[in-house]
Amino acid sequence: MALLPSPPDPRAVMAGDGVPIATYDLGDPDGEVVLAVHGFASSAFANFVATGWVRELQRAGRRVIAIDQRGHGASGKPHDPAAYSMALLVEDVQTVLDTYLVDEVDLVGYSLGARVGWHALLELGPGTIRRAVLGGIPDGDPLTRFRVDEARARIERGTAVTDRLTQAYLTMAQLTPGNDLTALVSLVEGMRGGLQPDPADPPQQPVLFAAGSEDPILEATRRLAAATPRSELVELAGRNHFNAPTARAFRDAAIAFLAR
Repeated sequence: MALLPSPPDPRAVMAGDGVPIATYDLGDPDGEVVLAVHGFASSAFANFVATGWVRELQRAGRRVIAIDQRGHGASGKPHDPAAYSMALLVEDVQTVLDTYLVDEVDLVGYSLGARVGWHALLELGPGTIRRAVLGGIPDGDPLTRFRVDEARARIERGTAVTDRLTQAYLTMAQLTPGNDLTALVSLVEGMRGGLQPDPADPPQQPVLFAAGSEDPILEATRRLAAATPRSELVELAGRNHFNAPTARAFRDAAIAFLAR
C-alpha cells in the first residue's frame, strides 16, 4: 500500500507570455481558499501534498489551490532566463486567481514561494491576499553565490562543479523526479539581482514567518518579521531549510494563524 497519495491531475492555466502553469484544486470547493506556492526545485506535490499540508488544510475546511511555479513540476519549463523574474512569478499568481475567479485568498509560501508571496502581498494588496504564511524567507538574494557557469558546464559537458553551494543546489534539484536542470539554472540566472524582500517596504497584511532553528537564514527571517507591522514568528526547533516544511509545529502554527 502506498504511503503517500498519488499526485493529483493538474489543470493548466496559461500565463500571459504563453507558459502553462500547472494548478491543483483540492479540498472543499466552498471552503475559504488557500493559495500554496512551493520552493525552488520543488513542486506543489512535494512541498504541500506529500508533507501533509493539504491534508491538514482540508481538515480545517479549506480549499487549496496549489501551483507548480514556472520551471517546476508539470508547468512549462522555458530555457530562456528572460522567462524568469519576480514580476512574472507574481503575475502567474494573479493569472491563476483570475482564471479560478477567486477574489480573496490566504497564501502559504515556502522559500522561493515565500519570496513570491512577499511581493504578491505588496502587488495584489489586502483586497486580494488577506494574510500569509511565509516560511524559509531571507531578506536578501540567496542566489547571488550560485555559479551559473559551473552549473551549465556540468549539465552540458559533465564537468565537475567545484563550488559547494552550486553543487548543493544541483543535488537538491535532482532529487525531484521530472526536474529540468537547464530550466532551473535559467531561473536562477533570470531572477538573481532582481526584486528581493525589503524590510523598508513590508506588507501591511498579517504575516506568519517561520524558519528552522538550524536554517542559516533564520536571522534574515527575524529581520523581516521585525520590520512587518502585523507579524508573528515561529522558530522550528531542530529544523533546517530543507526539512522545515515537514514539521508538524509549522503546520499547526500556520493553520491556527490562518483561522484567526
